[in-house]
Amino acid sequence: MRIRQISVFIENRAGRLETVAKLLGDAGINIRALSLADTSDFGILRLIVNQPEAASELLRREGFTIRLTEVVAVEIPDVPGGLAGVLAILGRGGVNVEYMYAFVEKARGKAVVVFRFENFDAAVRTLEAGSVRLLKEDELLKL
Repeated sequence: MRIRQISVFIENRAGRLETVAKLLGDAGINIRALSLADTSDFGILRLIVNQPEAASELLRREGFTIRLTEVVAVEIPDVPGGLAGVLAILGRGGVNVEYMYAFVEKARGKAVVVFRFENFDAAVRTLEAGSVRLLKEDELLKL
């Protein structure tokens, strides 16, 4: 249930995203999910890839500043209110969400939401108690 995510700090200028994508692609590393948040000077590219160790080593070697963090991926119904239900469970448990991003897995009719929590263990306990399905890293990488 602990998913390794790579956060890459990149300058906010043309071509930097392409450089990261090309480096990973040329190395045979597949991006399974991503999110990009930016400011005027830099961006934080958050990636879930099929080879986190190799990707981390490659990006560091190429001069990128990276950080490995643990996130949780949950499967929710792809229907109106699906996300609200999970957020209600977290709210009742007093769990703070630092950030999240999502994608839809149409073949299974589900949405997958990737969460970063202030208190990882409390969040996992709360989600499990609320019968929310947490994905294991190998499950997420196969989607």
